Amino acid sequence: MNLAPFAQCCLSLPTWLLQAEREVPILAGATARMRWVLALARRNSQTTATETAGGPFAAAVFDADSGALICAGVNRVIPSCCSAAHAEMVALMRAQQRLGQHRLDLLPPRRFELVSSTEPCAMCLGALPWAGIHRLLCGARDEDARAIGFDEGDKPDRWQDKLQQRGIAVVTDLCRSEAIAVLQDYARQQGQLY
Repeated sequence: MNLAPFAQCCLSLPTWLLQAEREVPILAGATARMRWVLALARRNSQTTATETAGGPFAAAVFDADSGALICAGVNRVIPSCCSAAHAEMVALMRAQQRLGQHRLDLLPPRRFELVSSTEPCAMCLGALPWAGIHRLLCGARDEDARAIGFDEGDKPDRWQDKLQQRGIAVVTDLCRSEAIAVLQDYARQQGQLY
């Protein structure tokens, strides 16, 4: 078997995501950042004539102090045939590559936050302590994603407290009703569950 074509790990990103990143201004405040991420999640959950829906999830890494966007990510599991291509993982990976650092907290005095349309699943939760973020902002809850059929994996009880013990502040239920609406719209469209 010739493995040469698989020497790199590449995820295709939708062109609309890259355009949205170029157009975003500095977003002051957590609510503005969450609403921008929810707009990405909504767009990513739609199938078009040229693109398969990636699912109702989006995330973005911001400079926590200035509100400047570093990078965004949307769920690419189905389009990329990669179970690890969750929105949080894509956003963190892109931000780390853009800033040239495998841990964002090694870039002091800058502080970074991850804004996620839904609380992290078990996989994404596991990546957060090593990502180097200082704050996690979540829209919908784990149970909201499970309610439409997504498997979020086994997460420890009081996971928020465990992150806080590691120096990562956690804010939940930010624009929760809007985040739930994105999930429910995807369910009504009978979007593929993974």
